[in-house]
Amino acid sequence: MTRAMTMAEKMLAAHAGLDEVVPGQLVECDLDGVLANDITAPIAIKTVREIGAGVWDPTSIFLVPDHYSPNKDIKSAEQTKVTRDFAHEMGITHYYEQGCMGIEHALLPELGVVGPGDLVIGADSHTCTYGGIGAFSTGVGSTDAGVGMATGRAWFKVPETIRIQVDGELPAGASAKDIILYVIGQIGVDGALYCAMEFTGSTIANLSVEGRLTIANMAIEAGGKAGLFEVDDVARKWLEGRTERPWTEYHSDPDAQYKQVIKIDAADIVPTVAWPHLPSNTHPVAESRHIKIDQAVIGSCTNGRIEDMRAAADVLRGRTVDPNVRCIVIPATQGVWLQCVHEGLMDVFINAHCVVSTPTCGPCLGGYMGILAAGERCVSSTNRNFVGRMGDPTSEVYLASPAVAAASAVAGHIALPSDL
Repeated sequence: MTRAMTMAEKMLAAHAGLDEVVPGQLVECDLDGVLANDITAPIAIKTVREIGAGVWDPTSIFLVPDHYSPNKDIKSAEQTKVTRDFAHEMGITHYYEQGCMGIEHALLPELGVVGPGDLVIGADSHTCTYGGIGAFSTGVGSTDAGVGMATGRAWFKVPETIRIQVDGELPAGASAKDIILYVIGQIGVDGALYCAMEFTGSTIANLSVEGRLTIANMAIEAGGKAGLFEVDDVARKWLEGRTERPWTEYHSDPDAQYKQVIKIDAADIVPTVAWPHLPSNTHPVAESRHIKIDQAVIGSCTNGRIEDMRAAADVLRGRTVDPNVRCIVIPATQGVWLQCVHEGLMDVFINAHCVVSTPTCGPCLGGYMGILAAGERCVSSTNRNFVGRMGDPTSEVYLASPAVAAASAVAGHIALPSDL
């Protein structure tokens, strides 16, 4: 009889061809996909060239130019060209050219390229996003991604799992973003170091898939190796007709062993903002109203899905952005962008005096489309607020939900939608 296992352990065991694994065990696994973007792909491609074997499976490599795309300068254009030329040379089917692309971690689930039970590595730390639909996905270095592209295999140390159980009803105005900010605020940026974070409970069961993807996306901000959600009826409905391949569901055994079980009452979670310079530096929005802002960003792989666009538009409808604030809205994919058009959300954003961008990571990493000058402050629905993350080292980034970012843009300071 095999030992009771968590869903993370079951997925790694299955991909290693083993009946069971234990935390700390080193395993070599078959991969379902390898991801890289316009920054990380050129380094991974160099590794593939050095190995000299070509790619293991051109249908299982995902190349998404999203960080500096459309190209912001000559250097970024050259990086994208390296990626594009390699994709064409190797016959890679999942290369997403400008005009078809989106922010990688929003695009791949939306298109059904990744699905439940998949084991995916990506040369980007927020690859953990796909755990929101029951995949084991994690970020790796570009060299490891290159080895994965060439061989279809990767080494893993089986992580311990922390079970995070959230029960009850969220207070008015609180969202999935507030759940993950609350968790990170409680355990710290290394509280789940190299652990799988498994989210469960009645509150989680009532979240949309978009909300789950938001939470899984920020598992890395607590040091997590993966952020995992079991597939349920909500996920199955969202996945049906979307995924390219049949999927496999993995569920933790009732008697599985966890490193830690954290129980949270949803009533304790309020609209939250993470002050500089750590995602764990969390404060209630209600206690942050004194902070004036120069910019608001609504988008990213964390909060650029249609649900996020609707939340922001609900706040901005019939209102205008404070004349001293720049509000930048970035739908995460072309599909989301088009849906915003069909639902009239673009009218709302433009009438509110927002800038609306084509899909790009852009300002999230201080790339372009919203760099901060010295001393400027931004409230953002992105995932990181480290020193200099969005521009000048003396600038400041405050992390919040799309609704709070939108309300703050209108108020000119960090604010709740209800303040308006």
